[in-house]
Amino acid sequence: MRFRVGQGWDLHRCAPSGPLTLGGLAVEADFHLVGHSDADVLLHAIIDAMLGAAGLGDIGMSFPDTDAAYKGAPSGELLKKTADDVARRGWSVLNVDATVILQNPRLGELKGRMGREIARILGIDAACVSVKAKTAEGLGPVGKGEAVEAQAVCLLGARGEN
Repeated sequence: MRFRVGQGWDLHRCAPSGPLTLGGLAVEADFHLVGHSDADVLLHAIIDAMLGAAGLGDIGMSFPDTDAAYKGAPSGELLKKTADDVARRGWSVLNVDATVILQNPRLGELKGRMGREIARILGIDAACVSVKAKTAEGLGPVGKGEAVEAQAVCLLGARGEN
């Protein structure tokens, strides 16, 4: 079997009022994330991990913030397009492990729902997606509630060999 691993990272600034989108879900919060698309930092990190594993660069190359077509775009659609691009190049997503770092809100049971939504978009079993949430312990811009960060790792397998 042939495997490829990719790592992704993203960070978005917080701004007052909602909506906040994380992991493809609307999350109740008193802020939203600033970005060209819907600024779903978690899905953006996963997209970067998938693109990196497939040798396709980064999210800015695939979905540039200078392209009006992606203004306000749902990141779930960008994730699906990325999965399709990766599949056309002969790869299957085998596993995603992701962490979102934010002070508030606490995500609790939303993590499982996010994992299931990500798995649905990718067309893989929900057991193959792990979503974790951490705080920044009050440190730095994330800890001060000024930003939200996400990290992800993706394992791809050669199609037909897994």
